[in-house]
Amino acid sequence: MKTKYLLMHKAVPVLRMELDEATGAISSIDDVLSLAHVPIGVVKSGVASHRDLTVWWTDRSIPAFRYGLGEALEALKVSSPLALLAKSYGLSLSDQYWAKPESSCLSWDSINFFDNTFSEYIGDVLFGKKPDVLFGKKPESKELCLISPDITTDGWLQKRWAIVNGKRSLLKGGSGLTMQEPCNELLATEIMKRLGIPHIPYALTFIGERPFSVCEDFITRDTELVSAWRINQTLKRRNEVSFYQHFLDCCEALGIPNVRENLDKMIALDYLIVNQDRHYGNFGAIRNADTLEWLGLAPVFDSGTSLWHDTPTSLVHRAKVHSVPFKTSHEDQVKLIGSFDWLDFSMLNDIDEVFRDILGGSPFIDSARRYALCRALARRVVMLQEYADRRDGSD
Repeated sequence: MKTKYLLMHKAVPVLRMELDEATGAISSIDDVLSLAHVPIGVVKSGVASHRDLTVWWTDRSIPAFRYGLGEALEALKVSSPLALLAKSYGLSLSDQYWAKPESSCLSWDSINFFDNTFSEYIGDVLFGKKPDVLFGKKPESKELCLISPDITTDGWLQKRWAIVNGKRSLLKGGSGLTMQEPCNELLATEIMKRLGIPHIPYALTFIGERPFSVCEDFITRDTELVSAWRINQTLKRRNEVSFYQHFLDCCEALGIPNVRENLDKMIALDYLIVNQDRHYGNFGAIRNADTLEWLGLAPVFDSGTSLWHDTPTSLVHRAKVHSVPFKTSHEDQVKLIGSFDWLDFSMLNDIDEVFRDILGGSPFIDSARRYALCRALARRVVMLQEYADRRDGSD
């Protein structure tokens, strides 16, 4: 069955579309009502592209490679993440878009996750709990239980939203035998705090013995995050233009301020922590959802897939780690940094000791791995300083 929906941007009707209720896919765009509010990267040559809107809509759903997703879908008796997305109206805690059944009386004020509570059942199921038990906890209908921001979270690690002390907060787990990623988030937070890099602070918590990182939502009901991937879709990249320059060109065309200096800081951080997953989906820019004014690049977030998290201890530091998004090696990517004048290396003198204390709190990381990781981190600081000194000397 196909149902008519309005794609909404807060209270602004953006376009009429038809959704297939069984699959959750967009069957057609029937009418564009506000071209200015169409999601970034969907408008091509002044027209809202059905193909690009479908990609944007699909990207809102839980990725198929999410840890434990297959079991969760089976438990919920839902065929796909996209079908689950339609049942939750596409609502998110990262932006203000949602899909309103055209025949309904739903309003943004009554349904958005920034002002209203939300079901934690999806998060419970994604964390391995059985829905037949959960649905017996409260008198809510199963349909209400499926309205959750967990349906629009990306990434492969186990994660969920919760309201902690009144704040919308994201909990994210680790992977493999070491469960190292939450510890890495804490270390990245400390580095950025010391160096004055705009960032989202992460804390560490435990569920049982398993470590999880926790961060508050940095988007409000008045702002929204637009990923670098969406920004990149606003212009066609010419073959002779680098990926880095193309992103700068897109940001300039949109009017996003202070991009290059903030990219410098993100690239320096990623070199220090050997980040292998700074893809176009986990950095971007923030804009005002009402005025559509660009506020600047988002503070740095999501830095856990780093610091040789999946490398055997004996190969830490010696293993070659792939880099993204602009170059395939950190050694090449760090050359994109325009200036190191902002970076006070003395602030990192004891950062390896700080990391040792962080790692010491995890039962999954033994003393040999702590030693190897901290020694390798100290070496990365030296290597970056040596590069910066050589660059300054050649200017």
